[in-house]
Amino acid sequence: MIRIFTIFLGFLLFLSSLAAQSTAFVFNIGPSAGLQKWDNASGREPLFQYNASVAMETINNEDDHASFIMQLGYHVKGSATRYRFISFNSGYPGGTVTERFKFNNFSFLLGAKQRFDLDDSGRKRYFYFGGLRGDYTYSTNVDNLQNASALCNPGAYPLMGGVQRWMAGFTIGGGIELALTELVGCQVQLSINPDVTPQYRQNAIPNVLDQCNPGNVYSIEAQRIRNTTVELSVGLRLLRKVVYVD
Repeated sequence: MIRIFTIFLGFLLFLSSLAAQSTAFVFNIGPSAGLQKWDNASGREPLFQYNASVAMETINNEDDHASFIMQLGYHVKGSATRYRFISFNSGYPGGTVTERFKFNNFSFLLGAKQRFDLDDSGRKRYFYFGGLRGDYTYSTNVDNLQNASALCNPGAYPLMGGVQRWMAGFTIGGGIELALTELVGCQVQLSINPDVTPQYRQNAIPNVLDQCNPGNVYSIEAQRIRNTTVELSVGLRLLRKVVYVD
């Protein structure tokens, strides 16, 4: 996976070296809330994790209100199940047990960004952006949850064979940019990132042996799981300015 990250980062740097106009590099990091829709399960709760990304934006020196953007990001997606219990023993109060379904993804985004001035100085701006995204799942904890389960029904948890490594989706969002100097700035942005293709796809599995009731069989229903994340990030903007001198 380090090789994939290196290839994409090298690709961004290569394109920036060929660009005939100025370029902004943006380094983002922040918290995220992972949401999942399971076809045959309800009660899924948000998974609170984090995201990080590096982006390249094309900048026109004459009018820098519009940009094309490319972004490589790391995102922890998934959902959680929280079991709440009450203890009737005064010495042991109740509490909550959280079970996290985590999918660690790299994503590559191609899109566009539009800026608008907040004041006459041009140093404060708000923006919105959007683009198409491809994701690769390089690891998950689904296999650990399945192995740790004492349940007789293996279909109660996603099976590793149904995890989809490649996915597609889109991203929309907006935020505020602040120029600190001519070449350095910062930004805060909020984005919504739904996946169009499923993170998990499993066909129905008939005639599964019941481990708790020997001699009986049952069927595991078909299941699909789709991700959506809501991400808040703070970014450092570094401008590579190209100036032509006659």
